[in-house]
Amino acid sequence: MPSHSETRILPYTPSQLFDLVIAIERYPEFLPWCRRTRIRERSDGKIVSDMEIGYKLLSENFTSLVTAKRPRKIVVEYVSGPLSRLSNAWEFEPSGKTACKLSFTVDFEFRSPLMRVAMEMFFDKALSRMVTAFEARAKEIYGPPKKQPVRRNLAS
Repeated sequence: MPSHSETRILPYTPSQLFDLVIAIERYPEFLPWCRRTRIRERSDGKIVSDMEIGYKLLSENFTSLVTAKRPRKIVVEYVSGPLSRLSNAWEFEPSGKTACKLSFTVDFEFRSPLMRVAMEMFFDKALSRMVTAFEARAKEIYGPPKKQPVRRNLAS
């Protein structure tokens, strides 16, 4: 039963990162191993979505329920697919005037013992790469971080 958590301070606002993560239909454009997504239903801060994840000849589909609490938290719950369980959460906390403390946690388990063993071999690296893909996407959409001007005391 792999689990992973990661926290990063990113030079974007919580709202910007929230919008990036909640745009599930855009995941195949930048997220490694995400081949396809489909939104089944979207209403009142809840999204039911299908996702196809694959690597080489392996491919799996699963359905999840996403609960969005703008702009601070996104929670994903497993509905159906090859897993026995899945839960993950994204949290977005302000850090200074224009930065965000992004926290990501995921915990899941495949039903298949073979898939379980295969996933455990590269799980942490894969999840870290996923968070890095979101960070790169933020830079692509919102631009590189802006440098803060140096303030000098001219009253000397």
